[in-house]
Amino acid sequence: MAEAFHVSRCDLQCRLNNAEHHTDLNGVDRLIVRRGQPFTLDLHLRSGTFQPGVNSFRLIAETGLCSSEKWGTRATFTPSNIDKKTWGASVSRSSGNVLSLSICSAPDAPIGQYSLTLDQGTKISLGEFVLLFNPWCRRDTVFMDDEEKRKEYILSQDGLIYTGTPKYICDTPWNFGQFMPGILDTCLRILDENPKHLKDPSKDCSGRKNPVYVTRLLSAMINCNDDRGILKGNWSGNYDDGTSPSQWSSSVEILREWQASSCRPVCYGQCWVFAAVACTVSRALGIPCRVVTNFESAHDTNSNLVIELIYDENRNKISEDSVWNFHVWVESWMARPDLKPEFNGWQASDPTPQEKSDGVYCCGPVPVNAVKEGELTVKYDAPFVYAEVNADVLEYMTLRDGRKIRMGGSATYVGQCISTKSVGKDAREDITHLYKYPEGSVKEREVFQKANHRSKLQGWGVESEPSLQIKIKVSKDMMRGCDFSVFTVVTNNSPISKTCHLKFYAQAISYHGKLGGRCGLSNMLYLQLFPGEVKSCPLKLCYTDYEGAITQDSMIHLQAFLQDTTTDELFKAARTVVLEKRKINLSR
Repeated sequence: MAEAFHVSRCDLQCRLNNAEHHTDLNGVDRLIVRRGQPFTLDLHLRSGTFQPGVNSFRLIAETGLCSSEKWGTRATFTPSNIDKKTWGASVSRSSGNVLSLSICSAPDAPIGQYSLTLDQGTKISLGEFVLLFNPWCRRDTVFMDDEEKRKEYILSQDGLIYTGTPKYICDTPWNFGQFMPGILDTCLRILDENPKHLKDPSKDCSGRKNPVYVTRLLSAMINCNDDRGILKGNWSGNYDDGTSPSQWSSSVEILREWQASSCRPVCYGQCWVFAAVACTVSRALGIPCRVVTNFESAHDTNSNLVIELIYDENRNKISEDSVWNFHVWVESWMARPDLKPEFNGWQASDPTPQEKSDGVYCCGPVPVNAVKEGELTVKYDAPFVYAEVNADVLEYMTLRDGRKIRMGGSATYVGQCISTKSVGKDAREDITHLYKYPEGSVKEREVFQKANHRSKLQGWGVESEPSLQIKIKVSKDMMRGCDFSVFTVVTNNSPISKTCHLKFYAQAISYHGKLGGRCGLSNMLYLQLFPGEVKSCPLKLCYTDYEGAITQDSMIHLQAFLQDTTTDELFKAARTVVLEKRKINLSR
């Protein structure tokens, strides 16, 4: 019979282990390690020394309330040689009454809170530890082979989020704060509060071995639409009973408020807030993550991969499809063993509640490369993300007699200046090329066809010059608090004179495309244009007219409708401008 030895205490070597596992920013008061990487602990014996072959024992590591070997949430192993492919341990040193062990978790072990037990027939608790994903481990599916990127996408607690329009991109500083006190515990609680865990804890804890599963779970739990999630969305402009989304600058306050309120949703969030919190939680759990902004982002409500903008005769939009000035989501880095190797790498997921996926308000993760290649059968939600960055736009006007007149369209408008923060510096990186081939290129159109599109733009003169052309131009002095002018430039490309009706107006708009009050109008019933003539028509926007209409986004949407009174052809131009805050110069 093997003799038992008596342990007086276990030293988890938190300071040493946490530093080696890149978790010391969480503190060193408890053990936090990453999977697939050894950590050490010291067993202090009451008396005597450890004798191999005389003393034997097993170790048990388990997570979840109902751990089991079947679900992979319990591992039992005897000290031997560590192969780093599964749970294992070895005796690294035995000196006097101190027995040092090296323990290594499996690189595909479920993440979460673990207990560690020594079993010699009688079980002794050695303590608890938190196990995280490990971007430093080649066998982990979140492995990232670049130290500078690991510093940016795992260890960096501050970043920039981009908003505005393609012609006026703003950067907003954000504190992700994934290593701040209490944040990791809150992130682990998010996992435990998800409906799948409440329904079947064993299966859910087992699923946490897979970063795809965890990322999809987070995209659902960051919003509160189906569960006890973190943030409640609000795009109404009325935030009196909460915090305006534009007032947040840190995930830390949001997560702490959710934790302290027993998981009541925090009021309020919009897309960049949802994405920033998702980035914080992902990084805290060990998944490399970054925040991404897509300008002129399409919201395809009927899943036909075409954005149909339909207006009535009063120029009011009556269709549900829309194009947001910008939309923000996250990308997480991981391999996809469930898919082809070319789909490893960045995966897009979106915690903003827009459409349901498998009955839940979540989106992704979908490989960014699958979106680029038009592989829309790939999990998860590839068609929706594809439409966000590469849908074609069609515009119509519906007349009182039921006729529908096509006004315009574009195959290049959606998905511009897709942006994220650069690695290691406060600069914008344009990653549009990761989502699609250059607009209008042969390859981009090939992907368009592969995605089972049927281009409805044929015959609209996309390739030929229209008889009338209308553009909107703006001045450089568009400061909030000032009066300024904007212009439509109308060109007659035909060999005959034209009489036109021009309606040019301005409306307040939110970043997600919701139009507000009108703040400027120019209505020219009879605009005469000779062959080849170009005319510029101004619209003055007065501060007294727009200040009460615009939202926190400081955006004004300009639309111009031009109608050929002879042929009834309609032409439309649109542009969104962002007003800069007026600068105040202080001088002595």
